[in-house]
Amino acid sequence: MQRLLIVLLAAVDAVVAAAVGLGLLLAPLTLFWAISQGAAADWGALWPSTVSLWQYGHGAPLDVSLPDALVRAAGIAPEAARFVLSVPPLLFLAITAFLAARSGRRAALAGSWITGVGSGTAVFGVVAVGVALTGRSTILSTPLPLAILAPTLVFLAGALLGALTTAWAEGDGGVVDRVQDALERHPDWVEVPGEIVRGATVVMAGVVGAAGIALAIAALTRGGQVVALFESLRVDAFGTIVIGLAQLAFLPTLLAWGVAWLAGPGFAIGTGTAVSPAGTALGVVPGVPLFGLVPESSSPWLLIVVLVPIGAGAFAGWVVRSRQVSAGIDAPLLPRVAAAVGIAAVSAGAGAALAALSHGSLGPGRLAEAGPEPWTVALALGAEVLVGAAILLLAPRRRSGADLDLDERGHLLTPG
Repeated sequence: MQRLLIVLLAAVDAVVAAAVGLGLLLAPLTLFWAISQGAAADWGALWPSTVSLWQYGHGAPLDVSLPDALVRAAGIAPEAARFVLSVPPLLFLAITAFLAARSGRRAALAGSWITGVGSGTAVFGVVAVGVALTGRSTILSTPLPLAILAPTLVFLAGALLGALTTAWAEGDGGVVDRVQDALERHPDWVEVPGEIVRGATVVMAGVVGAAGIALAIAALTRGGQVVALFESLRVDAFGTIVIGLAQLAFLPTLLAWGVAWLAGPGFAIGTGTAVSPAGTALGVVPGVPLFGLVPESSSPWLLIVVLVPIGAGAFAGWVVRSRQVSAGIDAPLLPRVAAAVGIAAVSAGAGAALAALSHGSLGPGRLAEAGPEPWTVALALGAEVLVGAAILLLAPRRRSGADLDLDERGHLLTPG
């Protein structure tokens, strides 16, 4: 495919990725503006609010400065009128990363992933610049460099991930092929990078899936508390829909918190609080319906959930080892050790990334600290996955009859 066509397709992908995220915010906000304010609606504030929330959804911190008139009317303490929101609704980040990964994969299949990823990211960055410059707000604001860099880096990361994984599997006639050629000079190590990525993917799919199941169980067992918090807000049907949609955008964030909880360190909802399998210490929690899913107490028996990352690591080790056996590969010990360590390291890095993206501030005062700590999640998840992966990858392989040296009578031949 010609490079110009690759550049054009990547540019279209970038524009579409930005438009989808902005559209998902702009459509419900327009409806909210029209219903709540009617003919007196200040439509000039709609676009800046959409832009600020879009940037916030990609990990840029949001500075909130409430107007003095609103502070006096609502009886808000002056010290709570200005605060930072930095725990983002990861749904928007996930959508952009997914669309970027598709763009990167298409560029890799076209044979020029570097051109595709570079041009797509450049166009997305230009869109982010235009959006940031036209959507400045006095109530909701983001530092201009972060307003541009955060969404652009999300697109770049997604595009690189999609492009590199595709180029590794399909070849690219360039950098990735040269790396594979260099590895082929060491036959025992040529499969190790692919095994690490495959194993870490299995681990994260298992752990995130288990976090989703835990979240579903919490919704079933604590649904009454969520409903009670909704009722305490005393909003009408339209307000309930708006709050529900806002909380839907935070579901991926809760999944990231669930991963930290399964790994053991857990997460916080305010300074001095902790929610983990070992115990829960919350104090006063804001009346957000979604927080009704958080258990008010815990049991030491819940520490058994750390077996989930260990089991995910063991399953990843089994997947890698079974592929080796089916391909007739009898990998030496050192490459298998490297694969186990690599799977644990990549899984730890992915867990740390999820924790970092879902850690920050949720409001003024004690809410300035919320979410999991990245380093503790990385250490715990990496150690647990390493134990599970090592059990399957380092265990001696049982030799079948086809692997044994037999004489013509079927007797086992022994050396010497």
